[in-house]
Amino acid sequence: MSVTPETGLVVDREEQARARRLRNERIGRWVLPILVVVLTVYAWDRICVINEIPHYILPRPGLVLETLIKDFPILLSALLVTLQTTLLALAVAVLGGVGLAVLFTQSKFIEMSFYPYAVILQVTPIVSIAPLIFIYVDSKIAGLLICAWIVAFFPILSNTTLGLNSADHNLRDLFKIYGATRWQRLRFLQLPSALPYFLGGLRIAGGLALIGSVVAEYVAGTGGIGSGLAFTILEAGYRLNIPRMFAALLLIAGTGVVIFMALSFLSHMMLRKWHESALKREG
Repeated sequence: MSVTPETGLVVDREEQARARRLRNERIGRWVLPILVVVLTVYAWDRICVINEIPHYILPRPGLVLETLIKDFPILLSALLVTLQTTLLALAVAVLGGVGLAVLFTQSKFIEMSFYPYAVILQVTPIVSIAPLIFIYVDSKIAGLLICAWIVAFFPILSNTTLGLNSADHNLRDLFKIYGATRWQRLRFLQLPSALPYFLGGLRIAGGLALIGSVVAEYVAGTGGIGSGLAFTILEAGYRLNIPRMFAALLLIAGTGVVIFMALSFLSHMMLRKWHESALKREG
C-alpha cells in the first residue's frame, strides 16, 4: 500500500497540530492558574483602594504579605503544631483504614458488623463530636489527633475496601485453580489491584486530616505554647489583627496544596509504569 505525497502531508500536519495542542496544554496547566491568582489579587487590592476599606476589616494583599514576613516566626511555630497533628492523624488513618479494609475483605461478618459504624463516624459532623472527645480525653494532643483521625479515616477505608473487592474475577478464578492460599491472593492479586484506589483515598484524606486538625483546634480553644494555626486565627480575631488572620489562612491553604501535591506525586511515581491512569497522563 503506497502513501501519496498529499496523504503524507496531511498526516504531518495532523502530527504538528497534535504536538502544538499538547504543548499548549502543558503551558496552560501552569500559566492559567497563575494568571487567575494574579487577577484575583489585583482585584482584591483595587477593591480595598477604591472603597477605602480599613485594614482591620479587609487588609490589602501587600499588608497581608508584610504581616506574613514580620510574624513568620510566630506563624511557623503554630504551623508546625498543626502539621504535626495532621501528619500523625494521616499515618494512623492509613494504618487503621488499610488494616480494617483487609479484615473486611477477609470476613463478611466483620464488614457487616463494623462498616455501619465507620459510616456513622463519617457522616457525623466533627464539631459535634469534638467537645465530647475533649471532655473524656485528658491529653489535648490526643484529643486533636482523634478528631483529625476521624475525618481522615473513612476515605482510606472505603477506597481501599473497594479496591480490594475490585480484583479481576478471572484472575481470582485462576488463583483458585492453582490452589493459591488466601494470603497469596491478598498479597499478589488484591493488594496490587487496590493500590490505585488506596492512593486516591490517600489524596482525599490528606486534605481532610488538615481540616480535622484545624477544626479540632478551634473546638479545643486552648492557646499558649504549643497552639496551632487555628488558635492563632482566633487570637488575631480577638485583637482585630485581621492581617495576621489572613496570613494564617494563607499558610493553611498553602499547606493543604503542598500536601495534595506531595501525595499526587507519590501516586504518580507508584503508578506511572503500569497503571492506565498514570500512563494516559504521560501520553
